[in-house]
Amino acid sequence: MPAAAVSEIASMTIRRTARRGAESWPRSLPVLKMQHNNSISPAGTGVPPVDLAHFEPIGSWSSAKQNESRRTNPFMMTWVPGAARHTIPNITHGQGVYLFDDQGNQYLDWTSQAVCANLGHDLPESIVQAAAQQMRDLPFIYGGIGVPEVRTRLNQLMAELLPGDLRAAVFPSSGAEANEAGIMMARRYTGRHKILSWYRSYHGATGTAGGATGDSRREGASEQERVETALLMLEEQILNEGPETIASFVMESIVGAGGVLVMPEGYMQGVRAICDRYGILMHLDEVMVGFGRTGKLFGFQNYRGVMPDIVSCAKGISSACIPLSMTACNADIMEFFEDKALGWGSTYQAHPVALACAYENIKHLLKEDIIGRVKQLAPLFDANMQRLAENHICIKQYRSIGLFGCLDVHKTCGGNPKLQHHSADEAFERYKQAFFDNGLMGLHRYPHIHCAPPLTITEDELVDGFDRLHRALNTLDDELGY
Repeated sequence: MPAAAVSEIASMTIRRTARRGAESWPRSLPVLKMQHNNSISPAGTGVPPVDLAHFEPIGSWSSAKQNESRRTNPFMMTWVPGAARHTIPNITHGQGVYLFDDQGNQYLDWTSQAVCANLGHDLPESIVQAAAQQMRDLPFIYGGIGVPEVRTRLNQLMAELLPGDLRAAVFPSSGAEANEAGIMMARRYTGRHKILSWYRSYHGATGTAGGATGDSRREGASEQERVETALLMLEEQILNEGPETIASFVMESIVGAGGVLVMPEGYMQGVRAICDRYGILMHLDEVMVGFGRTGKLFGFQNYRGVMPDIVSCAKGISSACIPLSMTACNADIMEFFEDKALGWGSTYQAHPVALACAYENIKHLLKEDIIGRVKQLAPLFDANMQRLAENHICIKQYRSIGLFGCLDVHKTCGGNPKLQHHSADEAFERYKQAFFDNGLMGLHRYPHIHCAPPLTITEDELVDGFDRLHRALNTLDDELGY
């Protein structure tokens, strides 16, 4: 057929006829609404014009230039509405536990950003140099094609630090990816498909199936009785789901975003025993507390005798200077995959530059005994948490472990002042402004108030941070009507 005829046919509206008896219904496919999909560029260049200010060095844009760019080139935020980009400060640099904006204001980082900037905001030179050297020598190698020396080194270091027979398996880029890798391990290793998890836990953007848990507390029960009740409820849920269908139980060793929930004595031990009874893998999410936050290298080491089958971590592994995470597993799981593929991967898994940063970061934690410092500061941290709880009637209770704490806010009637899926009301907005005005910066997840400063904080800086928070909480007391 001549090309002209083909073109003519292709340009016609295609009509199909569906026949039913003697009737027919003509049906037309939609017609594309043509839009221009090429950037406008100067004649012959093929490159669209861009602001020449892009070729100026970082740090040279004025505040007005940055603010105008955000106004005319909007971007989305994540856990807050997009319009919040117009009210957050332009941060220029950091020093220790402090951040500075373009107006010269100083802020004490009270939550280590997203509980991840564990070394504060001026990194050891060894980390900076390691990143630069790796970028010069080998900026990237795909994990399934080649192995750089730094991967072998970091893998050995983690094998020496992880307890029991746990071994580092893969090094993804985020906590969510580390959890996804762990879930894939569990499903392929067990041949089961269900993943049990808590409602009050956060594991990133994963595809886990949520398991139901309930509030086991009852009037007059002792802690031991409440633990036994919770474990019986967990076992009942497993039996209802069918233990032969459950690959793993995924939980945070210490629930972070949900309120720094430290499990009572006997609970984690009971979960481990139940998992063993039914052949369910125990997968502990250490994304928020791993690498020293609680005064132990890993949060699960706070529970006597508990050894997980799978561990996922992120954040502290590189102190957030570059995205990296890790999924570790026991020797049996590692051996299982010796002759078969995991079936999970990502382009940037085991990125050499990220591995180099993490390698130096962990060595710095060891050489400077950062975890020992956390243990030393923990009593002072807890005492100040107690001080705030006792001096502010809006605070119902608190919990703390290491340099990780949470204050629970309640209303005058004793109820919850904000459900987590609702927007913050005026009282919390005014508290947030007072928090900011007192030179604090951090995450807000009401009705919880998290306290998680960098692990490098000094005693004086820690007390100063609590004093600033104390002044901000005066506003919350007033706004909630106390």
